[in-house]
Amino acid sequence: MLFALRLPVEAQQPKKVPRIGYLTGGVAATETARSEQTRLGLRELGYIEGQNIAIEYRYAEGKPDRLPELAADLVHLKVDIIITTGATPTLAAKNATKTIPIVMMGLSADPVELGLVESLARPGGNVTGNTTLSRELTGKRLDLLKEAVPKVARVAVLYDPAIRSAGTEVKEVLPVAARALNLTLQPWEVRDTAGFDKVFSALTKQRPDGLYVTSGALTLTNKNRIADFASKSGLPSMYSTREAVEAGGLMYYGADVGDSYRHVGFYIDKILKGSKPADLPVEQPNKFELVINLKTAKQIGLAIPPNVLARADKVIR
Repeated sequence: MLFALRLPVEAQQPKKVPRIGYLTGGVAATETARSEQTRLGLRELGYIEGQNIAIEYRYAEGKPDRLPELAADLVHLKVDIIITTGATPTLAAKNATKTIPIVMMGLSADPVELGLVESLARPGGNVTGNTTLSRELTGKRLDLLKEAVPKVARVAVLYDPAIRSAGTEVKEVLPVAARALNLTLQPWEVRDTAGFDKVFSALTKQRPDGLYVTSGALTLTNKNRIADFASKSGLPSMYSTREAVEAGGLMYYGADVGDSYRHVGFYIDKILKGSKPADLPVEQPNKFELVINLKTAKQIGLAIPPNVLARADKVIR
């Protein structure tokens, strides 16, 4: 009789709400659009933040050395899954746990090369997700910059050496593409926010013909500052993140990051239903976009050739 009386009480026990950790090297302001795409992807699959799913956000605010501590905090909270944005946060999460599933998004580097997964088809560990193929698109970005500005000959390159993939891009990938286009590269390291003033001062004296900005939390966090400098200096600029062009940069070419961030919901849904990251293939982008800021072009006195403008997926006027 006592057992029978317990049944209704047990049936009324609230269902456990999954907790998702969101680990990023950026700041809340710059991550708003991206995290909203992730929430949208989750909502499309029936997961609504604050109702049947909870998300714990952790921002390194452009300071990658904070990521291990933030990752450890999410592990301590015993979240069910950790979402990471980019290579450095993913490495920090993987170093913090070998058991909690990690879903990476917006990864510009090769996850196999970084040791995050065994292969794209069979990740083999607790990490899966999607990549943006950013490094593979380096040559195309330089090519588009040269098409938009035929007279460009010397291109300054901003990168954070703390990001391994950015270093490889600048030292190994970009030089090959530059030689094919007869361009001279001028690499500039920026290790923290304070370093931008020194680099900008040097660029003002050297007067390059163009600016190429690699991806990373530091360059993304300071996108407005970089775009403002490029505009005031009359520098045609190519970026590895769309947000930089929306902030006033000239051009972006790459994966449709919003699509990638939305699709993270697919992985979360699969994992919460019992799938293992080891068995979920890492996805590569199938949608790419060229974004051109015509307002910025006018500010720096640049006329974008019609054949380049015609290929743009989005034009900011």
